[in-house]
Amino acid sequence: MSNLQNKIDFVVLVKVANANPNGDPLNGNRPRTTYAGNGEISDVCIKRKIRNRLQDMGERIFVQSAERSDDGYSSLSERASKTIMSYASNEEYAKQACETWMDVRAFGQVFAFKKGDKKDGVSVGVRGPVSIHQAVSCSAVDINSMQITKSVNSEPADKKSSDTMGTKHFVEFGLYKIKGSINVQLAEKTGFSEEDAEKIKEALRTLFINDASSARPDGSMEVVKVYWWRHNNKIGQYSAAKVHDSLSISLKENVMIPASVEDYDIVLKELPGLEPEIIEGI
Repeated sequence: MSNLQNKIDFVVLVKVANANPNGDPLNGNRPRTTYAGNGEISDVCIKRKIRNRLQDMGERIFVQSAERSDDGYSSLSERASKTIMSYASNEEYAKQACETWMDVRAFGQVFAFKKGDKKDGVSVGVRGPVSIHQAVSCSAVDINSMQITKSVNSEPADKKSSDTMGTKHFVEFGLYKIKGSINVQLAEKTGFSEEDAEKIKEALRTLFINDASSARPDGSMEVVKVYWWRHNNKIGQYSAAKVHDSLSISLKENVMIPASVEDYDIVLKELPGLEPEIIEGI
């Protein structure tokens, strides 16, 4: 695999329609919002979806969801101890971990596990080159709530028990902006390659494949476009903030409540010498 030579910045536009993109467990699982009322998706949630896509693409993943475990291990410590069994130093441990699992060499990982005796454990930190911001919607979102009932008994009974009430919350419509970057210096340390960068790009383009649930019905979340800036050097021609801000998104005049992507003005400011690759979502 070839070493990554150029800094990369990216932005992903995501459309949400009648779905809960990321519920807040401390707020009744309502969709996350900022104080200004804009929708929000945590960076942890986004990384989980990227890991799932990479796993579907055949990559070995360290932080797997329990229901998606493909190696029979039920915990991170078990996966680590049964995979990396011999190492001479923390640096060698980190090197083996990066070579083994793509999400480790992409996002980094803290390995802090005991082996029965605290003195016999491992404590290794890996900084990954791929950084992801929390996604924020381009305008305030309306959150709707729906009362639901149960139509069957959970346990055997002589007659139907009283309905159990529940509530589902969802964003009626929102256009979210995911921002991220890939740092070359950190990529050199973890072995993150040009091929790995292309896999991250493909995972972002297909982010919601196999992600359907009752909160996110199939088709309710869609990647609209991926903007992929590849700089001509290792540190970047412009700062990541300037690159991300070059994509300006605002509501069109006289649009009060957006209902589609067409209700926004999407303007890409020119950065001399740096032109993004624009990829349509699947």
